[in-house]
Amino acid sequence: MNNLTDLTVILVTYKTNYQILYNCINSIHKDIKIINVENSDNINHKNEIEKKYKNVEVILSGTNLGYGAGNNLGIKLAKTNYILISNPDTVYDNKFFNHLNNYLTQELNFSIIGTSYSDETYLPYGSFDLKLTNKMKNKSYDSNNLKEVDWVVGCSMIINLKKIMFKPLFDENIFLFFDETDLCKRVKKIGGKVFNSSILIVEHLGHKSSIAANPENKILSEKLRNWHYMWSSFYYHKKHYSYLYSLNKNFGKLIRSLFKMFYFRLKKNELKSTIYKFRFLGLINSMLGKKSWYRVEN
Repeated sequence: MNNLTDLTVILVTYKTNYQILYNCINSIHKDIKIINVENSDNINHKNEIEKKYKNVEVILSGTNLGYGAGNNLGIKLAKTNYILISNPDTVYDNKFFNHLNNYLTQELNFSIIGTSYSDETYLPYGSFDLKLTNKMKNKSYDSNNLKEVDWVVGCSMIINLKKIMFKPLFDENIFLFFDETDLCKRVKKIGGKVFNSSILIVEHLGHKSSIAANPENKILSEKLRNWHYMWSSFYYHKKHYSYLYSLNKNFGKLIRSLFKMFYFRLKKNELKSTIYKFRFLGLINSMLGKKSWYRVEN
């Protein structure tokens, strides 16, 4: 039975390198509908992609919504029960969709299934309590090649819309980072099941989907990533635990970022000085309750 007809892939892009995007789309089964949310008003992008791929619909958001809000827009337009959230710098193993087809059944009770990397250097899942992550790593997979985890990495994850009643799925206060962890946390709170699959294999380039794809934009990319990582870290822990908990968890990072910013400035290391400056600024903004406002243009 072909269950892939009940699946939509959501690809959120922002001025993404075309070859990276093509590699992703080419690795997706041709019978699957893809919604590409381009976080700009670039009509040339829409014309280029829709001309090249008959199974892709491009939605121009008109502005850079970020990862979560972009995915929410795509999910809202999808007409299937299952969603595959995919970063554009992800390439799918040639057996991926055959394996996925077997998961998309009413018999399998899941809210989210995360994938595994072809490169096993990085763990694609974890525990909300970092001390338990190694214990989770040693946990065995079941007969479906699944094991229950707390959260999965958001570069590629399958969402069962029939099992998640709250809308929107992603917290649109978050522009970048902790989006998937926040989603998994809320899913687990309502009794949903989050799994990692050992047979759904992807290759993830990592931070290659937008401005980071151009080496000339390395500093711009580091500014964006570090500002939002620290903003989102404080916001996430404040949201799910408390302000004081988040302050205690992040205060040391605030002091270290301030110290290292000046240290590397004295050493005339512009890149590292910039990284710690923007870590400090992102954290301060989040601590003060300011929105996730920082953006860069490439």
